[in-house]
Amino acid sequence: MGKNTISGPRLTFLGYGACFIAGCLWGTGFYFSRLALNEMSVEYMVLYRILFACLGVLPVALVSRWRFSGAELRTLLLSAAFGIPISCLIQFSGLARTTVSHASLMVGAMPVMLGVAATLFAGERLDRIGWMALCGSTIGAALLTMGGSHGAHTRDQPSLTGDLLVLVSLLAALAWILLSKKLMLTHSPSVVSAYTILVGGAMLLPWVLGPWLLTPLTHARVAPPPFAAISWTAWGALAFSGLFCTAVTTLLWNWGIHHVPASRAGVFLNIEPALGSWLGVQLLGEHLGAFAWVGGGLILAAAVTLTTRGHESEPAILLE
Repeated sequence: MGKNTISGPRLTFLGYGACFIAGCLWGTGFYFSRLALNEMSVEYMVLYRILFACLGVLPVALVSRWRFSGAELRTLLLSAAFGIPISCLIQFSGLARTTVSHASLMVGAMPVMLGVAATLFAGERLDRIGWMALCGSTIGAALLTMGGSHGAHTRDQPSLTGDLLVLVSLLAALAWILLSKKLMLTHSPSVVSAYTILVGGAMLLPWVLGPWLLTPLTHARVAPPPFAAISWTAWGALAFSGLFCTAVTTLLWNWGIHHVPASRAGVFLNIEPALGSWLGVQLLGEHLGAFAWVGGGLILAAAVTLTTRGHESEPAILLE
């Protein structure tokens, strides 16, 4: 594939559009994951979600021609480990211990983290207005998620442990994003996306099923994978979150950041806490106040600022 460059305004617009759609789909992830968590443990929820994601990217892998060097294979293994078992298990363990609104609020820190990492490790340049837009969008996400107040029907209460687990998972997700973009210097976004999910899923299988499979030797009491007792609602949530919130979003996001700087694409990660908090309001019986409207306006203003201002092509060599 060659050097990652932005070839024109049309391709740049499509790259931002792919990141925008990915952000919208990611925004539904906490809601559907909560539906599934009502009926199973974090480990099995993550496993089923990733298995559905593997089904979604398997056709891409089967029709793709690829050849990874030794160094690229090591990068792929690291990217898959950070992106699937490490990030997902930590993040959804946090979600199980806090509320959807609080989890969404923690995700609002991701764009600034991505902007800082891309500037420090990728050589990307972000001017003062760009940094102001990123900070403004993050403040907007915080205002939006804090705009909901917990009502009487709130099922769970937020906890510091849960919030911190979600925050820690963002560091793993950040490593996944940067490592994936490094692989996309020599491989297509679809190949990188598909094999990251498939390899990550292969890593997840023994991680989750290992304790249960070893029970004849360990004599430990480990619950078997739930299946028959899972409702159609939970299966639907798992299928949607796996196919669309994981497989499709990964394909779109990696294609998008292949054509636009990661530091600028990062603003679209704020769609996740914006939409996620709105769905959390519906799930938790909260309501959106004035802060939420102001926060949504800041997010949109930041997105328009970063995507309409002209900027020079920036290097995309990561983690070297």
